[in-house]
Amino acid sequence: MTQNIYDTPEFFDGYSRLARSVHGLDGAPEWPALRALLTDVRGCDVVDLGCGFGWFCRWADGQGAASVLGLDVSRNMLARARATTISATIRYERSDLERLQLPPQSVDLAYSSLTLHYLERLPALLATVHQALRPGGRFVFSCEHPIYTAPAQPGFIQDDDGRRIWPLNQYAVRGERRTDWLAKGVIKQHRTVADYVNLLIGAGFTLAHLDEWAPSPTQLARQPALAEEQDRPMMLLVSANR
Repeated sequence: MTQNIYDTPEFFDGYSRLARSVHGLDGAPEWPALRALLTDVRGCDVVDLGCGFGWFCRWADGQGAASVLGLDVSRNMLARARATTISATIRYERSDLERLQLPPQSVDLAYSSLTLHYLERLPALLATVHQALRPGGRFVFSCEHPIYTAPAQPGFIQDDDGRRIWPLNQYAVRGERRTDWLAKGVIKQHRTVADYVNLLIGAGFTLAHLDEWAPSPTQLARQPALAEEQDRPMMLLVSANR
């Protein structure tokens, strides 16, 4: 089963304090770029893989989606999502995405935000998503950029001139990474950009858009703290078609 770090009290408490947890999609600086990859969802059946607090589920519902299914492995996240959702169009289910099953040709849009880098059995999930999409359906997702997941140890070190550099950056070495972010021992899976692209192609998808996200000048002016995100891409944003 996928590591359920979000049900660890220390991690969940820290995650709940993040801007994207407090302010939802408006608190996620990559959201405008991710939103641009989404076409009209009116009348669509939507599944959110790793729905967290349900922010995207409620957005899709507000945009006129016919149905929205939010899936997450965390009981804490699902409890918060249910407590803040009133629409009968949205339903939430607990699911381990490593072993996900969805009915064939049952959804028009599959969406996932910052979840896929936690999954070891990603090829199986991509195959499941592909068969679950109707012809012409879309898969839009974000994940931590491989340059961000590559270091074998978390954080920055400084060189002799005080400049920040990544330690032990083993980009070509795929596999598990253990980091201390909000809690000790958070497990992520490192893949290269080519891995993500080729896994999508292997599952039958056609790549529509690839974005190595960085903050815009307007965002930097409003949030100077985002300047560090220009040191290296933090996120990979992808749109793929069935």
